[in-house]
Amino acid sequence: MPMVDIAGKEYEVDEEGYLIDLSQWNEDVGKFMAVEEKVEMTDGHWEVVNFLREYYAEYQIAPAVRVLTKAIGKKLGADKGNNKYLYELFPYGPAKQACKIAGLPKPTGCI
Repeated sequence: MPMVDIAGKEYEVDEEGYLIDLSQWNEDVGKFMAVEEKVEMTDGHWEVVNFLREYYAEYQIAPAVRVLTKAIGKKLGADKGNNKYLYELFPYGPAKQACKIAGLPKPTGCI
């Protein structure tokens, strides 16, 4: 498995760059992944990332975009629980990019 160096510490990632050991995630890992994904993190980005981490802790699954959109809408409101908003934050796929930044596995069904 490939390794990445983040703040002087080695982390194992899969061939697509997703963190292997989810327990190793911290904000530095998230920031590194965001740079790799060319995403400039704002409070809105972190809100989605933290939501995903909470969702994963509860359900043990990284949600696909349709489920993510619906779940965010329920918790954060309709203004954030829609494709337009989420794709503005994560243009290469809200579920796929946000999960990578959150240190979660690639969502089921993502190519």
